[in-house]
Amino acid sequence: MPITLTIPEGLLSPAAEAEAFAGLTAAVLEIAGLSGNAFMTANIVGSINVLPRGHVLAGGKPVDAAFVELKLPEIALATAEAKRAFIERATDVVERAAGGRLRRDHIWSNIVYAPEGAWGIAGRSYDNGDLIDAITASAA
Repeated sequence: MPITLTIPEGLLSPAAEAEAFAGLTAAVLEIAGLSGNAFMTANIVGSINVLPRGHVLAGGKPVDAAFVELKLPEIALATAEAKRAFIERATDVVERAAGGRLRRDHIWSNIVYAPEGAWGIAGRSYDNGDLIDAITASAA
């Protein structure tokens, strides 16, 4: 379940970047009720995109901002409450990692869903049932 954190250079130290990504990973797992699930933990992946100053924009102008994008199969965080919880938690995580160098209203998050059967891990296409089976088997 890829997470992409996009920030301008200099906003977060390498340690704060790692802290933010670990916090975003924990948020997905906890909100989904899957903390400790080996299959899910191994498949929370992603990247931190550090762009040159001036290449992160809001209102068409350079700004210190952070963008969090979470890509999921359509069965994950399916309720409105789960989506709200992730977005709030993601904002908290990034704000804390920035240590006062980032305004909360300059943290944007979005959740993107892959349609049924369009989720792939290690070259294998998973439909929703396959994912549930893999998650359940890992919990046993």
